[in-house]
Amino acid sequence: MSRITPLSPPYAAETEAALARWMGPAREREPLALFRVLEHHPELASRMRVLGSGLLVHGTLPAVERETVVQRVCARAGCSYEWGVHAEVFGGRVGLSPRRLRATVYDDAGAWTERQAILVRVVDELHDGADLTDEAWADLRVRFGDREIVEILVLAGWYRTIAYVANALRLPAEEWAAPYPVRA
Repeated sequence: MSRITPLSPPYAAETEAALARWMGPAREREPLALFRVLEHHPELASRMRVLGSGLLVHGTLPAVERETVVQRVCARAGCSYEWGVHAEVFGGRVGLSPRRLRATVYDDAGAWTERQAILVRVVDELHDGADLTDEAWADLRVRFGDREIVEILVLAGWYRTIAYVANALRLPAEEWAAPYPVRA
């Protein structure tokens, strides 16, 4: 049970329009509980939506690399809610195989391309110390341009923020979301 009850229908016209913007092309689904809680503060939610959708739709990283970052951030933060949403909506569509999705939760170095392995390392270092070692920075610089690096850092921070919100609210998994992997 969520610590703040997500809004439920019937929605006020402005709330319904805002939720439709959050959901984008997936408007046929019930709006995510996360979005329905954020809409308790519509001004903040509208500003958050711009950044979140910008990272998903207008980023420069290949989608599979973007989702590698998102999934690893969610996994490291223990955010099964957002991990499951992204695994279901984006995972297979962008090329994250079941093995790679699982590897975002349970380390499997052999699952990654060279660039993805660096992204996983970067996320881990950011998660552990809110900084990057000189070695991780050097690896990042060799394989990614300035624009991509800025995007990676903001993307990781953004999904850490989403993880804080979803975890602190105790959002239950969406019914249709991918199940969070359990260790075999």
